[in-house]
Amino acid sequence: MYRLIACDLDETLLRKDKTVSMGNRKAIADFEAAGGIFVCATGRPFWTAEGTLKEIGQYRRSGSYVISFNGGAITRNEDDRLLFFAGISWDQANGLFTKGKQYNVCQHIYTLDTVWAYNMNPGEVDYLNGRQAFTEFDHDDLSFLKGQDIVKCLYENTDTDYLHRIAKELEPMTADMDVSYSSNRYLEFNKKGVNKGTGLQHLASILDIDIKDTIAIGDNYNDLSMIQDAGLGVGVANTVEEMKPLCDVITEHTCEQDGVAEVIYKYALKK
Repeated sequence: MYRLIACDLDETLLRKDKTVSMGNRKAIADFEAAGGIFVCATGRPFWTAEGTLKEIGQYRRSGSYVISFNGGAITRNEDDRLLFFAGISWDQANGLFTKGKQYNVCQHIYTLDTVWAYNMNPGEVDYLNGRQAFTEFDHDDLSFLKGQDIVKCLYENTDTDYLHRIAKELEPMTADMDVSYSSNRYLEFNKKGVNKGTGLQHLASILDIDIKDTIAIGDNYNDLSMIQDAGLGVGVANTVEEMKPLCDVITEHTCEQDGVAEVIYKYALKK
């Protein structure tokens, strides 16, 4: 029996209007009523999931959790208590920031309580609207963040081929980092060994759940680690095409069509 489901938010659980459908809400409630644990697993900060947690009835609720920052943090919803944290060093973040300026990409630098944004563009502002707040800055380096916990950094550009070229060029610099892609616009940098898969493993261990009794649902490459680590790894129908062969299952329905509910009823709650 599957006891724990870890589910990506953007383009997986959430529709384009950034809400959870009534069909998905009911399926989650049914899974939880049967004793299952449904966990939001996002690349965003845990505090940006507040609206989603309210929609699915998990806001400030005991016994519920969020995997955030691509596995860089695990929090308990009832009090936002940090159960796990793993970030990158200031030197790593500052090095990425310096290189990012040369590539002329939008950049996000994540601390535990703020998304610092550099070189924003109208398309990115629109994409983040309703997803997460950010604070713009215009500094030559990240000296103002020295001494703070930095969870991860990312580059934004809607030309994904360009992001792949950047990632290739940065390989000598990022050999000690975990590099992934998300939302067809982000190139993300976490601490080595930190990803949604290890986040799922950490949470399963905390809850004393065997990893084979877990399901992971996602749509993009930053979800792949948890999809491959889970007992059942599922990509929704709108999953990146190149990633589909790496999933155990691809749903018939997209994020707009209750793809998560399909997984819950077909695999987690099947008779």
